[in-house]
Amino acid sequence: MRQILALLALTFLLLAPAARAESPVLAGIAHSGEVRVGLTGDYKPFSWEEPEGHFEGMDADMAAALARDLGVRLTITRTSWPTLMDDLATGKFDIGMGGISITEARQEKALFSMPLLSDGKAPVARCADAERFRTLDGIDREGVRVIVNPGGTNEQFARANIHRATLILHKDNATVFDEIAAGRADVMMTDAIETRIVAKEYPSLCATSPDAPFTRAEKAYLLPQDAAWKARVDDWLARMEANGERARIFAKWVE
Repeated sequence: MRQILALLALTFLLLAPAARAESPVLAGIAHSGEVRVGLTGDYKPFSWEEPEGHFEGMDADMAAALARDLGVRLTITRTSWPTLMDDLATGKFDIGMGGISITEARQEKALFSMPLLSDGKAPVARCADAERFRTLDGIDREGVRVIVNPGGTNEQFARANIHRATLILHKDNATVFDEIAAGRADVMMTDAIETRIVAKEYPSLCATSPDAPFTRAEKAYLLPQDAAWKARVDDWLARMEANGERARIFAKWVE
């Protein structure tokens, strides 16, 4: 059955020259027989890489579902938050997944799919310090060490709101919470969905206010400026929503 569906999807691509002519991305996918999905591999529950070359998470599953829907093979391309937009611009991947927030700066250079969820920045700290860091006023004080991964909205938010505390840039997002647990940093502000995951994985760390984040932003898939490709992705997402598959995938990774 899966082979039949894949053949039908590929036939759709091959028999739609008008759509391919309007969409360089769809034309490239039809020609190569693959869809290239960019993932950072360092942001639970969306995607993480462990061991090297093996990606897991909700958007790793969604990427596989997209490839099945297109009837092509999946190639996951490693990207990073500092290089995300440059990698898109140079055609390193066809679609960026993995918990990407919609921002005005990104919208100037790219398109986004329909939104997948709404989230916002919230603190995670050692449980013993949780009460101290429930507010921005409590965080932005002299002597507080705020750690952040560079290149994305976490760094943008921290730089816009941290003026008195010490800001520590930690380049490896996969180990940034180890620094807090070890006492080398005090608090990080990231998306609330991640703070909940961190609190489950680190007994000494707590999500201080995940239900009342400091900001609100929508997350979606990052796309090149190709309207026909966006329409194809949005159509797939609408069908995933209607048949409950998106909800099942998300529920697998977020309790």
